[in-house]
Amino acid sequence: MTTQDAATPTTPLPRPFDEPFGRDPHAVYARLRAAGPVHRVALPDGSPVWLVTRASDVRAGLADARFSVNKRHSTTGFSGFSLPAALDANLLNVDPEDHLRLRRLVSKGFTARHVELLRAGVRTCVDELVTRLADEIARSGEADLVAGFARPLPLRTIGALLHVPAPDQERFSGWIAAMLAPRSKEELVAAVGHVHRFLVELVGQRRARPGDDMLSSLIAARDEEDRLTEDELVSLAFLILMAGSETVQHVIGSGILTLLTHPDQLAALRADPGLLPEAAEELLRYAGPGQTAIRRFPTEPVEIGGVRIPVGDTVLFCLASAHRDPARYPDPDRFDIGREDKAHLALGHGLHYCLGAPLARLQITLALAALLDRLPGLRPARPVEQLTWTSTFRFHALRALPVTADL
Repeated sequence: MTTQDAATPTTPLPRPFDEPFGRDPHAVYARLRAAGPVHRVALPDGSPVWLVTRASDVRAGLADARFSVNKRHSTTGFSGFSLPAALDANLLNVDPEDHLRLRRLVSKGFTARHVELLRAGVRTCVDELVTRLADEIARSGEADLVAGFARPLPLRTIGALLHVPAPDQERFSGWIAAMLAPRSKEELVAAVGHVHRFLVELVGQRRARPGDDMLSSLIAARDEEDRLTEDELVSLAFLILMAGSETVQHVIGSGILTLLTHPDQLAALRADPGLLPEAAEELLRYAGPGQTAIRRFPTEPVEIGGVRIPVGDTVLFCLASAHRDPARYPDPDRFDIGREDKAHLALGHGLHYCLGAPLARLQITLALAALLDRLPGLRPARPVEQLTWTSTFRFHALRALPVTADL
């Protein structure tokens, strides 16, 4: 294939994230993959980006040092959420040297060994939430699994790591939801402002009364060792709370729905609970909420699939499309917990691989185990076609999942 100039995109698909994307994202991705590996498209706000759709290119791109996540490399005026400096100096926006420095400050809290120490606390939280869900079903005939279980579980888990008071966890979650899928520019600005003020105040309170938690350790690294700036301190707290709660809650919600709508796979899992880790990996591939990785900017001209991408243009590597690429996965639209190769990119790849991956996996597996064990006959309380989703180029997730069970 001959190299194409940036001015002549492969296929003029200006707005793939508009309707009917929200109803069936994977149908849109299938058309894009068939048409070509890279597309010049517009985001809903009109911003031009390059969208990379095929698994081999997505995986290679995520590990390619020529792509920077730092917005100073953008030549198109990319602003994203237009975050204040105190939220923007996080691991998703910095390149290797600063990234590794900041990552080391929090990595001990997310090692497999440390996460294993959290197992008992996570299991206690899971059991409590399942009990409440069962009580609500017994009382009312149904309960919202998203609001009553999937959302509070990771909020409480990450909230415990940073010692965020329980009432504040739900408020923070609401602001993040508004940031990721705002109904207006005004709502986005307001949500960012709420998050900013909350975290600055939280850091101030913890600085005055330090404890045995991750945030106190980060404050000590800032105040006593000068290992990070004040903006980096607040930004790390922001990222840990946001990333630590969003992915897990959406995987649990979409994952349970996926299992309930694939009775053969659900039966196999009930028959052999030892398959839970395998099921979690297949759910991350098949129903992972993340649609695209954090945007990148080439620091030199880069060719992908015969398309030349100029320095500083915005590039989105499409995770959800990669996970359904038939060149990578046999029969990719089939949900199969026995699939031999379930390796995926849902938790990242390369330098920006998710720091909290072990904790995410722990929560997902414990959640699935408890829900399937404690709620016999678990099933949707509404026809699946009536369920509503939030769909953006960033994520695709259930807004609610009313369920019932045989109690």
